Amino acid sequence: MRPARALIDLAALRHNYRLARRLHGGRALAVVKANAYGHGAVRCAQALAQEADGFAVAFLEEALELRAAGLQHPILLLEGVFSMAELGEVMRHGLWIVVHHEAQIEMLERAAPTAAVNVWLKINSGMNRAGFLPAAATHAWERLRATGKVADITLMTHFARADEPQVITTAEQVARFDAATARLPGARSLANSGGILGWPAARRDWARPGILLYGADPMPEQHHGLEPVMTLESAVMAVREIAAGEPLGYGGRFVAERPTRVGLVAMGYADGYPRAVPDGTPVAIDEEPARIIGRVSMDMLTVDLTGLPDAGIGSRVELWGRRVPVNRVAQAAGTIAYELLCNVKRVRLSYSD
Repeated sequence: MRPARALIDLAALRHNYRLARRLHGGRALAVVKANAYGHGAVRCAQALAQEADGFAVAFLEEALELRAAGLQHPILLLEGVFSMAELGEVMRHGLWIVVHHEAQIEMLERAAPTAAVNVWLKINSGMNRAGFLPAAATHAWERLRATGKVADITLMTHFARADEPQVITTAEQVARFDAATARLPGARSLANSGGILGWPAARRDWARPGILLYGADPMPEQHHGLEPVMTLESAVMAVREIAAGEPLGYGGRFVAERPTRVGLVAMGYADGYPRAVPDGTPVAIDEEPARIIGRVSMDMLTVDLTGLPDAGIGSRVELWGRRVPVNRVAQAAGTIAYELLCNVKRVRLSYSD
């Protein structure tokens, strides 16, 4: 069996959820959209079932997967619904929905009242991506109430730069949200992962921890005590020697400056490891520091074994995990940990409690 796999530490997942809930106070929806950021939505939700206050997903199909697995917790659709038919499914399965634009209110106004829906009314406090402008918040709230089909309304917003504690954007968004909703009743939800970790003023009734659940700290320089949940690993499958001056891999990007012992690893961009990483990107081989050399291929990549005389065929290679933080790999690739984790595919997911 090909040795490439992603090890998912469910105990670390629970640790991170507890840490988020303790920091934030109140209740917390565990965000398990995008297949739990590549970690397996059903297994992660099941692992949190005894302590999570509920879950958040992007859209209806993700929620129905959790319902089919027997999870009866509150599940919030962060994108809301796209059609009247979806709204019927929401009512049938007892789901919660975000309402963030006019057409979604109109759907509720036209819907047959088969069941009352819990709505999270999204206010655009400055991200300018989704949500009602602050001046329209009260009118939107009143229209939702007037439908007679809404059981409860939670007021929410989303931060654009909560992972940047040195800028004032988040404080401005909090102030704008508070001003827009000052006269409206109901619970509040402001804090995403960055808000939970870095902005006490954003800690209200409901938190929405996402990336922090999986141990990729959005502000890693602050050392919040998160534990990595995924270890992406494989093994050396072949070894060769190349002489000084010899190129390696597609495009000949790496040229050996000395005789170099090369390990071929069963992992490539088809598995989700980023092709964009440069020479020198860290890996761990048999728990020892090492580096990638040569361009990442679809199914394979190459590592430098020159300083590791005991490493060879079968040696374990950690691409990210406890010894190689996923944030370091993301930085090397010019992207963010969210993208790397969500892109993991084709490899086996192995779970431990």
